[in-house]
Amino acid sequence: AAALLSQADAAAGSAGCDAVQETPNYANTKGDDPAIDHTHIGTPPVTSPPALSTYPTIPPASGPHDPSPLPAGVYDSPPDVYRTIHSLEHGAVIIWYSPDATGKQLDDLIAFYTQPAADPDIGQAKIIIAPYDYPDQGAAGQLPAGVQMAVVAWHRLQTCTAVSLPVAFGFSSQYEVPGYAGQPYKGVAREPNGAM
Repeated sequence: AAALLSQADAAAGSAGCDAVQETPNYANTKGDDPAIDHTHIGTPPVTSPPALSTYPTIPPASGPHDPSPLPAGVYDSPPDVYRTIHSLEHGAVIIWYSPDATGKQLDDLIAFYTQPAADPDIGQAKIIIAPYDYPDQGAAGQLPAGVQMAVVAWHRLQTCTAVSLPVAFGFSSQYEVPGYAGQPYKGVAREPNGAM
């Protein structure tokens, strides 16, 4: 884990990653913590799941979500995207990958986060790894063109043109609760100690 962390900055360049961005509130609502950004679907004014195109980023990094968070784990098929948003609110990190991503980097990523927890802080507790593929949602249901991996925390997003374990771990070590080896939490999850 420590070696991966030391490689994260260099790997971001070779994996074609942008800088970690702070994402806007849902519907560009003003304020630090507007109610619409964390409304449970089924609660007025959000009575049904909004189209993914209404979220300010692809993939979503906050906004109306399912009342139940998605448990941590590796998902072979796309999970309920609205449950993943709730997990973000509870201090999770989601590592989304393109459904056409294959190869050693993806295999290494999955193997790292599913290894037996000799070091309990590497991130299995609140990590979700899954393909981002929601064809019924149009362009918002696919990662942007050229993006093979997107790492997401509540109001934080980084995209890459290649899957990269060092980049994913560099992100999760700072934005997941708890972070790796006692690193300070840099995230802004509304309920960072919430269960998943």
